[in-house]
Amino acid sequence: MKRIYPDYTYGNGPRADCWWDETIVAPPWPVLAGEHHTDVAIIGGGFTGMSAALHLAEHGVHATVLEAGTPAWGASGRNGGFCCLGGSKLSSVAMVRRFGADAATEYAQAEVDAVALVAELLDRHRIEADTHSHGETILAHSSRAMRRLRRAVGDAGDVHEANDLPGLGFGGRFHGGFTTPVGFALNPRKYLFGLARAAAAAGANLFQASPAESIQRASGGYVLTTPAGLVRAETVVVCTNGYSSEDMPGWMAGRYLPAQSTVLVTRPLTGAELAAQGWTTEQMSYDTRNLLHYFRLMPDRRFLFGMRGGLRSSAGAEAAIRRTAMRDFRRMFPAWGTVDVTHMWSGMVCFSQGMTPFVGPVPGQAGMFAGFAYHGNGVAMGTYCGRALARMVMGCDPELPHPVSLPPQRFPLGRFRRALLPPAYALLALADL
Repeated sequence: MKRIYPDYTYGNGPRADCWWDETIVAPPWPVLAGEHHTDVAIIGGGFTGMSAALHLAEHGVHATVLEAGTPAWGASGRNGGFCCLGGSKLSSVAMVRRFGADAATEYAQAEVDAVALVAELLDRHRIEADTHSHGETILAHSSRAMRRLRRAVGDAGDVHEANDLPGLGFGGRFHGGFTTPVGFALNPRKYLFGLARAAAAAGANLFQASPAESIQRASGGYVLTTPAGLVRAETVVVCTNGYSSEDMPGWMAGRYLPAQSTVLVTRPLTGAELAAQGWTTEQMSYDTRNLLHYFRLMPDRRFLFGMRGGLRSSAGAEAAIRRTAMRDFRRMFPAWGTVDVTHMWSGMVCFSQGMTPFVGPVPGQAGMFAGFAYHGNGVAMGTYCGRALARMVMGCDPELPHPVSLPPQRFPLGRFRRALLPPAYALLALADL
């Protein structure tokens, strides 16, 4: 594999001490060994890959999932658990300017449909995933940000002035906010394993510790090799997102840009501690910073807090970003300045140059498809894109909005494109002041 971050990124260091690991035992998927035949080989066992496997298997298509790590090792098993609107980093104005009003409306509806799909899967497969929160609330970090927020949201939801927030259970130094009724929070690991159980029950084969090390064209399709075996498949679906490789397939090179997100979780908070901070709502929330913070009180009264930011990858860099996350958490919620933070971890989100997700056929590779670049909102959009990939494989209408079907352009600097992040983050941080 040819990946653009150091080996540390793809080891266990960043995800060590992930809280979700303690909430549900990983299923005992086997390691692929020997030769296997399948209709569709899916590379990556996260939300996208598992959704694709489930929707294929439910229609009688034999799917084989190759997960490089243990179940839920990647971003789907270590994210913040926000099932919400998102997937693109373009504003609605930018979406209209680039693609036109009709396409922008279609894309906005796709984000709503993606959340609804997760809710439907949870209900239909009876997946217990600790769901909570009625929609999502964005909180203004400055008075200027609140003015922009009022202009941007119009009448799309409930606008909260600063003096409204304490009565709603939002205790902190915020200048107002806005709530959309779409979305909810969940335990991402429980959700993913629920999808996996449903996919396996429908006939999909799931393998762990079985990274696809090569993809070769062969008679009737493709041959994928793993450390202990190989898979012959008519069709290949690539669902590796921020953990992609430059040569799996070669077309991926330069078309995705991983960036780090870090999450911490506290011990359960007492009623007195919640009252001291004035935070009593289970509403999932994030702030208006470009380099945003996201946070929520979970049903077990632990508080989850996450942020963007890490630009380098090493044991030292990981320790530094964890200190930064801790500092920001203590600053934003000062009443919890001495509350124990019991778990902290990091993972990679994925960007495209055009700032929209991609779902579609890999150009020049008949029978190969890919889905990636959810810009930090993969719970809903990854699930939605996985279903779309399944529909494409079966020759059905994927029901995708136009902006998602356009193959992304390559970032400048090739394998050294990580160098684009520091100046971009510096400008975003200045804009947040």
